[in-house]
Amino acid sequence: MDNTAGAPLLTEVLEGMLPYFKETYGNPQSIHDWGDQARDAVDEARGRVADLIGGQAEEVIFTSSGTESNNMAIKGLALAQQARGRHIVISAVEHFSVMHSARTLERQGFEVTLVPVDQHALVDPGEVARVLRKDTVLVSIMHANAEVGTIEPIADIARVVKEAGALLHTDAVAAAGTIPVDVKRLGVDALSLAANVFYGPRGAGALWVKKGVRVLPLLDGGVQEAGRRPGTENVPAIVGMGLAAHLAESNLAPRMKLVGALRDRLISGLLSSLDHVTLSGHPARRLPGAASFLVEFIEGESMLMLMNQKGIAASSGSACTSRALKASHVLTAMGIPPERAHGSLLFSLGIQNTEEDVDQVVAALPPIVGTLRKMSPLYDKFVKGERGGD
Repeated sequence: MDNTAGAPLLTEVLEGMLPYFKETYGNPQSIHDWGDQARDAVDEARGRVADLIGGQAEEVIFTSSGTESNNMAIKGLALAQQARGRHIVISAVEHFSVMHSARTLERQGFEVTLVPVDQHALVDPGEVARVLRKDTVLVSIMHANAEVGTIEPIADIARVVKEAGALLHTDAVAAAGTIPVDVKRLGVDALSLAANVFYGPRGAGALWVKKGVRVLPLLDGGVQEAGRRPGTENVPAIVGMGLAAHLAESNLAPRMKLVGALRDRLISGLLSSLDHVTLSGHPARRLPGAASFLVEFIEGESMLMLMNQKGIAASSGSACTSRALKASHVLTAMGIPPERAHGSLLFSLGIQNTEEDVDQVVAALPPIVGTLRKMSPLYDKFVKGERGGD
């Protein structure tokens, strides 16, 4: 129940990748038959990734991950536009790969403005419009938040950004291959995605950059990816990403229906069996597999350890901060006090999950919460307060 941190590789994807480890091992840059075979495979994968998001093949740049794609988008787009301005806008709930990239540019003389979110982690296009300036060159707002599941109104945000003459990037790592994503309908200039989210290999990502938009490479030293991302191509991973993208596009609707039904079953089951528990994120604009909760009076880490003993994997806070002892920046940006944010619990479901998995969680979590609350001084204080201090 922790697919955000790691989703399983589909058997069909693995089988499609295997020949490129040993049999078809040529370098795509080589001008012989082995190189031609590898290059054809990369080109096919590029087209499949483009089809998943409604773009053109030549607009897709392969990377090693969503994190690299976000770094390339923020730094590469902003630096390419710096002669026109040095102001960047991002939301307060962005992934750290976006936030830290913006902070790096800030140390180089750029100015960064954070747009707030509401209690559901939703960005208001009006707030984006309010902070845009003549020297704003780049806005980056994520398509969907992996931690609480909220889907942002990117098309509405794009309209105000275009009116201001700035570029818009969206981190669609949590969205692409999970919900319908069309770069033309969204109106974005750049979009990040990662293969592992839609059951492809880890270590494979992509950045889509609209034709005509200039982006500077992060690395020097080669002509690969039209000079925008040098380095010998990871052909097996690229092939796997392309195949996973093709399968995701072909099966998107039934996958959404399956996972969404499991999510709703889990939300209903836990909210009806536990008190002092609330659903976090937007109640309707939510990723199909995301069920995130705030459990009062106890810490998420403790729940994770006890659930792990029962064979249940979940997470607390975002996958990249689950080992940190500070409150999630996403939850605090939503106005949730740190003491409540520490009780966050995220279940991210996938196509391999079943109703039996959901029912197992619904049966296992209430006793765990009850055990931990008996040891919680916060809960003891709350109970005494309800009883009038007796």
